[in-house]
Amino acid sequence: MKIISWNVNGIRACYKKGLMDFLNTEKPDIFCVQETKAHIDQVETETRTLRWEHSYWSSAQRKGYSGVATFLHTPPANVQYHFNDIPDYESEGRIVMTDHGMFDLYNIYFPNGGSGVERHNFKQQFLKDLNVHLKEKLQSGRQVVVVGDYNVAHENIDVFDPIKLSKESGFLPEERVWFDQFLELGFIDTFRYFKPTEAKRYSWWDMRTFGRIANRGWRIDYVCISKGLEKYLSSADILEQVEGSDHCPVVATFAF
Repeated sequence: MKIISWNVNGIRACYKKGLMDFLNTEKPDIFCVQETKAHIDQVETETRTLRWEHSYWSSAQRKGYSGVATFLHTPPANVQYHFNDIPDYESEGRIVMTDHGMFDLYNIYFPNGGSGVERHNFKQQFLKDLNVHLKEKLQSGRQVVVVGDYNVAHENIDVFDPIKLSKESGFLPEERVWFDQFLELGFIDTFRYFKPTEAKRYSWWDMRTFGRIANRGWRIDYVCISKGLEKYLSSADILEQVEGSDHCPVVATFAF
């Protein structure tokens, strides 16, 4: 099974930039996107499904903002669009959770906290609430895959300038501590599992500063799995060569 996650920075724009060519080449079994920036009724028919049998969208109440979607060939046993019954997270279109029998898949667009104190606090609360929820989920015996744009870089090698960026949202000390705690719950960062020390491998670049040209980037997009799935994990990578967004796709494959 191949799972690909990609912050497409607007699904309609990415579609026009060759999204279907990418999918026809990679042929993922599950495709998760973040930042769709659209309601399903705003997009063309093919974009709604991307030729998958099943698609599940969670869109923000605010038009042109946030949004996630999960595309599947096999229908899940259950679908949810929030955790812990917190309506603010669903109203911002941040989560699609699908039950695949062997595991629950969380497709999440984590909040960005860089626009001010209010959004910073919202993000920090989201991170805390998510860890509480995931701890309970793991304690119940479920295996979990968490994919998406985490909007948090974990280690020094995950950003192009760790000293300068240590005061920026997404690489703040408390956010890095959160990531430590997330992994301590029993999660594996699949990319680091195979490439524990590889540097200058990023998944997002600031378009305003032409960061991609100089590879001045951040690794903030992940496929993380609970440890019970480790024995099935075959590979994981970052597809930096793929364009169409300010992010690139991340991928993990499993031998289920």
